[in-house]
Amino acid sequence: MVRGGVQGLIVAGATLAALALGAARGDDARGRALFESHVRPLLVERCQECHASGGSAEGDFVVDRADGLRRGGRGGAVIVPGDPASSRLLPILRHEIAGLEMPEGGERVDDATIAAVAEWIAAGAPDPRESLPDPLALLAARRSLWSLAPLADPGPPPAVTRPDWAADPIDRLLLARLEGAGLEPAGEADAATLLRRLSYVLTGLPPTPAEVDAFLADRSPGALERVVDRLLASPRYGERMARHWMDLVRYAESHGSQGDPDLANAWRYRDHLVRAFNDDVPYDRFVREQIAGDLLPDPRWHPDGFNDSAIGPAHLCMVEHGYQPVDALDDLVKATENRIDVVSKTFLGLTVACARCHDHKFEAVTQEDYYALHGVFASPRPGQVFIDDPGRTAAATAELRATKARIRAGLAAAWGRAAAALPGR
Repeated sequence: MVRGGVQGLIVAGATLAALALGAARGDDARGRALFESHVRPLLVERCQECHASGGSAEGDFVVDRADGLRRGGRGGAVIVPGDPASSRLLPILRHEIAGLEMPEGGERVDDATIAAVAEWIAAGAPDPRESLPDPLALLAARRSLWSLAPLADPGPPPAVTRPDWAADPIDRLLLARLEGAGLEPAGEADAATLLRRLSYVLTGLPPTPAEVDAFLADRSPGALERVVDRLLASPRYGERMARHWMDLVRYAESHGSQGDPDLANAWRYRDHLVRAFNDDVPYDRFVREQIAGDLLPDPRWHPDGFNDSAIGPAHLCMVEHGYQPVDALDDLVKATENRIDVVSKTFLGLTVACARCHDHKFEAVTQEDYYALHGVFASPRPGQVFIDDPGRTAAATAELRATKARIRAGLAAAWGRAAAALPGR
């Protein structure tokens, strides 16, 4: 296609300049620099949304892998290394091929970027991603990451010059690093400061003046331990720790969006967390309750007669819901992605949600892993869970049935009397 005017001269000039550089395409360093500064940003920002690996790339054209970019799609190769004039990528970017105006539905790539892509092709189209290992080998390497490896015996703690300061092996590790950097540990806090720190950390509240006076006056052995035990036994402890957990699972009492509808009974989950921390529920048990507390065969029963474990999964309903969404399926996908994101970050310390579009580059998380979790979290339907003691509900049900029978009998008698009076009326 012949393009007229100044714009056509600019594009034609850029192409001729790139062709002239063809003789210098051995300059691999220049080509790699062009890839990192111009080509890679172009592929990521304008192309990968539709042409990423994972089985759904449009036209079977993959740009997030070196071999995919070099191979092309169903229409054949789009770049010919060393020959910009024969590379279809340039006229595609210039919107010169009908039906292949890329990025689809977006503005044409600017002339400076097109010129850089042409120069990169003329330099041999070097792609640093060609050095990536085989995907299976990469996955095996990811699984060997230190963060995913089983805990191992670290061996004896390092030697330090002040072993009396380090009462714990962790303290010795910290002290060794401090000494290696030529630093001294901070001095011990005075009693009032120590009490204030403990109180804020464990309850979120400052100590009262009476508590400060009592601690300063107590010179007996174990005074500090008794303060810690008192703070751990305080109802405020559970409230403090529950706030941390509520931040992790994005606790909310409404669904957001324009209508911001209320999330009924959200406070029950808040109180469930407070009770769990104050009752010192073991962490492994706590995790099971958060994921599937309504399915446990041995639930924890509250003294008031309700299943406390069944409240645990309530945080899975704390997602944003669109206000009358046009696409209900899209709203479901968004809510499911949010659940996967929260659960994986909270319980695994991994951002699994970004594997929705691609395998993780540096972690052992694949796109298949994401959609396996998607199947789990998209299959159930949000709803109210009945948590009352079946024994109590059985008695209430029997009373309701008896009351209903009396109501029916009363109505029948009233209707009978009214029917008998109809002829006279």
